[in-house]
Formats: sequence, C-alpha cells, structure tokens
Amino acid sequence: MMQTMMNVLVAAVVAAGGSGTDVRPGMEKIVTGNGATAILARVSDADRTWSGAVGVRDIERGGRPSPNGYFRIGSVTKTFVATVVLQLVDENKMDLDDPIEQHLPGLVPGGSQITVRELLNHTSHLYDYMSEPGYSTNRWRGEARFRSYQPRELLKVAFTKQLPDDGKWHYSNTNYAVLGLLVEKLTGNPYGEEVERRILRPLKLRHTVVPGNRAGVPSPHAKGYEPLPGLVDSTRMNPSLDWAAGEMISTTDDLETFMSALLGGKLISKPSLEAMRTTVETGAGFGYGLGLQAYTGHDEHRNEKSR
Repeated sequence: MMQTMMNVLVAAVVAAGGSGTDVRPGMEKIVTGNGATAILARVSDADRTWSGAVGVRDIERGGRPSPNGYFRIGSVTKTFVATVVLQLVDENKMDLDDPIEQHLPGLVPGGSQITVRELLNHTSHLYDYMSEPGYSTNRWRGEARFRSYQPRELLKVAFTKQLPDDGKWHYSNTNYAVLGLLVEKLTGNPYGEEVERRILRPLKLRHTVVPGNRAGVPSPHAKGYEPLPGLVDSTRMNPSLDWAAGEMISTTDDLETFMSALLGGKLISKPSLEAMRTTVETGAGFGYGLGLQAYTGHDEHRNEKSR
C-alpha cells in the first residue's frame, strides 16, 4: 500500500562522474519499499548519459514506465520563473533590489520593505498559502483537486496571516505567485507565455508544458495514487493551485537541457547567474539561491515537490 500521494518520484540528475549503476539500486529499493510507484532518472557527465526507469506505469494495467515519460516537476517551475525574472533584470526592466511595491503597488503588505531578490530566495517572510488546509497539492483534496484558482485568490489566502518575526529563512510558495504576477506586469503577457517564448522555444524543449487549468499529463507517464483505503488515481488534477510556484510538466531530458543551458550561461548574463548561485543559509542542510537549491559541491534545482 502506498504511504503518501507522492507516488511517482522522479529524479532528474545532471552530475559529473555518475552512472546508472550508481543510482539504479537506490531507485529499486524505493519502489520495492512502496515509497513510489515509479522512478525516472537521468545521469550525465561530459562523455555519456544514462536514462532509466523502475517500477510500474499503471498499477491496474501494469507496464514499465518510460525513461522519457512526462511528470509534474513541481517546484522546479520556480527555476524557470526565476530565469525569466533575471532575464528582465538583464533587460533593465527592474533591479533585484527593487522593492516589489515599486512594480506591483498595493499588492503585497509591507511591499516597500520586500525586494525582488528576497522573493526569489525566500527571505521575504511572506506566509506560505500552501500551509493552509486545502491549499496544498501535496495533500489529498478530493474533488477540490479539479478546482481552478486565480493567483490573486491565492495571495489573499497568504496575506491573512503573518510569519513570526524570527529572522529565519522560510520557504514560501507565495513568493513565486507574486513573481509570476511581476513577470506579467513587466511584460504584459501571462507568465507561462514568457516561459515558452524565452526558454522553451529557444531551447527546443518540446516536452515541457505550462498546463494552466488542464488536468491531464501527456503520455507516456506513470500514474500516482492515493490510498483512501482503495487506490484512487491522483494523476489528473488542475495545477492552477500551484501556478508559478509549481504547475509545470516536463521530462528528464528536457530538464537536463534546461539546467545545462542555464548553468552554462546561455540564458542569463554572467552577473545574473552569479546572483542566482549566491545562496543564503536555510538551516535545513542546503543553501538557497535565486530559484536554485545548493548542496555541498554542486548546485541543482529545487525539486522537493516532484510528484
């Protein structure tokens, strides 16, 4: 029996010196222990790439998951949004240290004291709307999982509460809902259109999707389930609750292409990339930059919400 709704666990890895033989035993152990229905992984170095998948595509019908399958990338969406924001900085549309009040007047309580940089690295101290019951896609929401949400509706939920003034780092999806609206204000276009125009089309990421209100996941994909106690297919859901904080869908191949281009300096300027990779201490065993989570020895995208 599955222990959690996060049944489809996906790892997209861009690494030096790794191989499939290094990660496959761990993948199989997770699936055997009922930690996931399926796991996809991709490991690359300068000379070779390995893609693999373990588990089952569909519990009822069986079938092997495809290493090239689609999946909801969760908070890796934040890295795409942060990249667009930094491109706008490079275009002199704003500065990282601009208060958000300057660009979105009246939207954020205390916005004159919160900068764009603080939104990007989660030091804004804004309350996370996903902490509220019924507002997290990591928890079972029944038929509400098909409901459509508007960004300002999510912010209204967030702004009813405040975090304690403890000076600590607080991860908050609210930050990226604000940043999605910032992109739309500065460009005049939906944030998803800017992600497509600036990143997906130039990099030919044909298997990366900003789904909006669409509930399905393109095929092939592995299914996730919720034990109620019977298993219910939880793959279909309206991702607008995540919006710019986590709605996108992709593949391991596309994510490797994106991260390689980003960290290789092909999407933003050198100063912006340096700012992106400059981290703050989180107290959680990693550093957090501007849409990037940094571990000892390497940087990689935030992936704690992959389903």
